Formats: sequence, structure tokens, C-alpha cells
Amino acid sequence: MIEDNIQVLRQAAKISQDSPEERLWCVIAGNDKLVDDIAYRAIASKHNVKILFREHVILKEDRFSKKFDFIMLNGLAKNIYNFKEICKSNGGAFIQISPKLIANEPNLMVFVAPDDIIKKCVNNIEQNKISFGILSEDQTTGFIEADLNVGVNLPNFAKSALKPFYNVSDVVLSLILVSVDDEKDIDKVQSIATQSKIFVIDFKDINMED
Repeated sequence: MIEDNIQVLRQAAKISQDSPEERLWCVIAGNDKLVDDIAYRAIASKHNVKILFREHVILKEDRFSKKFDFIMLNGLAKNIYNFKEICKSNGGAFIQISPKLIANEPNLMVFVAPDDIIKKCVNNIEQNKISFGILSEDQTTGFIEADLNVGVNLPNFAKSALKPFYNVSDVVLSLILVSVDDEKDIDKVQSIATQSKIFVIDFKDINMED
């Protein structure tokens, strides 16, 4: 009886999974080395994966500039699953979006930013009485590159000596997939996020035919 139940659960899990030939979207964030590797593999995938866009970001905060990259892909599920494994084994953040999710949650946005900024932004959205939900989230575990800003007066040898200490993994980068309940609130959410220096991917701006 127990074995029969296990077989039923296994079969249900297989049915619920995306088909390997289904096309999915994903966003991957991390340092430039990881995203360079992902971009190369996407280009070499024989048209099974398309790069929708890639961004290199420099955020200037107080004494430091934080540098990171993110990329959005559309491709066959089997390829996207492979990219997820590469991403996670190299300390990146990964969010996957399926056609079913887009059909059921029409007001979707992905936020990309350091974790502390994301949390403050989510709190601000909530304080504005906007009804929304976080459907998925992920964080980097590898380092995000940081540099001392030009205005910080230190000798070059001192900056070089300090670099290993500020290129550390405590600069956590987050991805969150947000669903806004009411379409009229989308512009408000985008405005709050943009003012917080968060990069917003609005699925209304993505060509679903890609």
C-alpha cells in the first residue's frame, strides 16, 4: 500500500513538471563571470535559447560601488533547467517563469537589486496599501564585485590591499517575482521600485512570442 502511494505521488510530480520541450523564461543574476558564461552557453545552444536582454549594473552607495550583471532568457525547459544548475553551483540567483504562471498572474514583475534594498522597497509598497504577493525569490551566494568610489581618498596600494575585504559575499543580490493584484497599481509599484534604485522587469513589456 505504501509503495502504491509512493508511485502515485511520483507520477503526479511528473505530470506537474513542465515539459522539456516547453519554452520558459528565466532571470539570472550574479557577477559578470557567471553571466558571461550563461550568455555564451545561450548563444551556443543552437537557437534553443534566446537572450532577451542583459544588463551590467553599477550602484553607487556611500563609499562603495556595487557591480553585478543580470540576464533574461527564453528557451526550452530542458535548457533552462541546465542553466539553473550552472547558476546555483556558481553562487548566482535564479527565477523561472512558466507560460502557465503568466496566464494566471497577468501583472508580473521581477525586481533585481541588493537584498537590503529589496526588503526596504517591499516594505514601502506594503505601507502604500498596495495588494501584491511575492511568488518566488532567490539570492546570490557568490560574491558581488565592489569598488571604492573615486571620492574616497586612499593610496592605490591601500585600495588594492582592501579589495579582498569589500569583495565579499555579504553583498547579497536578490531576485523576486512579484504579482500585483490590481493593474491600476502597477505604475505605483514601478515608481516605488525605481526610486529605490531597483531594476524592474515588467512582463507587459516582454514579447511573449520570444
